[in-house]
Amino acid sequence: MLTYNTQLKHLILPEYGRNIHQMVDHCLTIEDRDERTRCANSIIASMAKLFPKIREEEDYQRKLWDHLAIMSDFKLDIDWPFEIPEADHFNSRPDKVPYTAEHIRYRHYGKDVELMIQKAVSMEEGPERDELVLLIANHMKKLLLSVNSDGVEDSKIFKDLAEYSHGALRLDPETVRLHEFKIVAPPSTKKKKKR
Repeated sequence: MLTYNTQLKHLILPEYGRNIHQMVDHCLTIEDRDERTRCANSIIASMAKLFPKIREEEDYQRKLWDHLAIMSDFKLDIDWPFEIPEADHFNSRPDKVPYTAEHIRYRHYGKDVELMIQKAVSMEEGPERDELVLLIANHMKKLLLSVNSDGVEDSKIFKDLAEYSHGALRLDPETVRLHEFKIVAPPSTKKKKKR
């Protein structure tokens, strides 16, 4: 009956292959400590020959010895040339990244637009603030066009801007015109036929 790899022992570091893992398993069964150390050195030499590019790395010997420790499940009792890390060091999970779960009123605008509007509200009235409000409104129109390709009315943008700023930022639809953005179709990936 055939033996399939799925029926064999799981490889901890599969990039080294089954033969290296069998060498490590054999090394664990050797009773003499000096003989085990010599066997481990020969395994390291074989691992380095499998990946000659690893020698270009700065601390490649340490990396190979760490891999040997991992493959032996940290049970190999030899004279290690480097201090091997604890098994917990490799099995520990990183700390969870704390994400803020803030509510975004209109997802198509995103959180950055909300922050820009807050910044514009906190500025003193003047030409710099007016220019920033106009830039924000144009950006909002562009973002809304990305989800609504049928077209966007300027009055919708002005209404949303006033709502976001609680009435502090108002643009007059009679005097202010936003840019007209055109949706450009992506280029075709089909090759043209030769005639």
